[in-house]
Amino acid sequence: MAKNKSTRTSKPRASSKKPSGKTRKVTTLDAAQLLASVKHHPGAGNGRTFAAARMPSNFQTVIDPNTNPPQPFRALPPPTGKAPYHLSLDTVLSAQAMQTITTSGRMVVHAVGDTGGVNTPTYIDNVATYMEDDFASSDPSMHPSFFYHLGDVVYYDGETANYYPEFYEPYMTYPAPIFAIPGNHDGDIDPQTKETTLQEFVRNFCAPSPVHQPEAMDAPRDAMTQPNVYWTLLTPLATFIGLYSNCPEGGVLKADQIAWLESELKAAPAGIALILAVHHPLYSAYGAHPGSQALYGVINSACQGAGRVPDLVLSGHVHDYQRFTGTLVGKPVPCIIAGAGGYNLKLHTLSNIFHTTPLPIAMKGSGGVLENFNDSAHGYLRLTITKQNILCEYIAVPEPNVAAPLPLKAFDSVTIPVP
Repeated sequence: MAKNKSTRTSKPRASSKKPSGKTRKVTTLDAAQLLASVKHHPGAGNGRTFAAARMPSNFQTVIDPNTNPPQPFRALPPPTGKAPYHLSLDTVLSAQAMQTITTSGRMVVHAVGDTGGVNTPTYIDNVATYMEDDFASSDPSMHPSFFYHLGDVVYYDGETANYYPEFYEPYMTYPAPIFAIPGNHDGDIDPQTKETTLQEFVRNFCAPSPVHQPEAMDAPRDAMTQPNVYWTLLTPLATFIGLYSNCPEGGVLKADQIAWLESELKAAPAGIALILAVHHPLYSAYGAHPGSQALYGVINSACQGAGRVPDLVLSGHVHDYQRFTGTLVGKPVPCIIAGAGGYNLKLHTLSNIFHTTPLPIAMKGSGGVLENFNDSAHGYLRLTITKQNILCEYIAVPEPNVAAPLPLKAFDSVTIPVP
């Protein structure tokens, strides 16, 4: 369910400061105490495990990749472009489109992950339809300039055979370029296909030139020309640094990608927005897919070394919407999960305690504050970026075949100043 503040009960609260300096109330949950207070039957015996917990121990968990053998770390394919793996938006859009961005001083961007409708196309098609409605404005500067996919484009293992039904067909009439970072399912391997890790992601998103791939079939979209599976998108109003956190739960970055990240953070132009995208989240309130303490530590260290912190961190992996205020090098940073792009009917529902506790919510022994969430409606992010700020909105879409007035109103939004 989406968060409904009107039905919340009061809990002990801790104080925190709003950006304005005013004190606000934050509810702090103690997961160990909550679990100990609830009687449960039946209990697992003889070393057995029955189910994943909806309640995380906190918003960031230490995860051992070695305990997740179905999704081991997989060596990255070679880059298709030259270091430092930059792609400039003006090599993809027309000169007129670039002029619209610079003249208006505004760039609108779509972002969401976990879209591949492997079981049913109903929900990815539904989300894509509402994304297309954002191009209906009579003001072209309000049209999205591109869609930035947050990973898990094709389930379950990034197979060639699934690229048409899970990517090309649902976005057949989406009238803008689509960029992407890979998710764990894009990098997974199906032994029956004999395809290598990220083979099809590279063919369809990291092609040396914008060719029409056979798997696109009757879709006119050509392959994107990203230079690597981790890469930087340069635009007039924002720099997007995209990481590949590989396959293991919690994500893994090796030394070469970590060094590249620090270098890119340091080199990012001042005076425009800096957005970091990584599939695995730094914070999460969903117990089966918790936030990664190890990934957080790596990114925090890179920010410290670079002397630069992103203005916004975008992730997927968890199939819902969650907005956190996290910290990197002591600076508050919005960290947003947008993983309800249409993979399946069922979303990742948070523990009931999050539905019955007033927002915002902190957890004992953990960083990060959960500001809002929606675990009942598919949807997508719409970013409106200027030199002054980023307006980040979550658009929750109605169920298929349910009429709704257009344009849809944002379920949640946050305005992020650009330093």
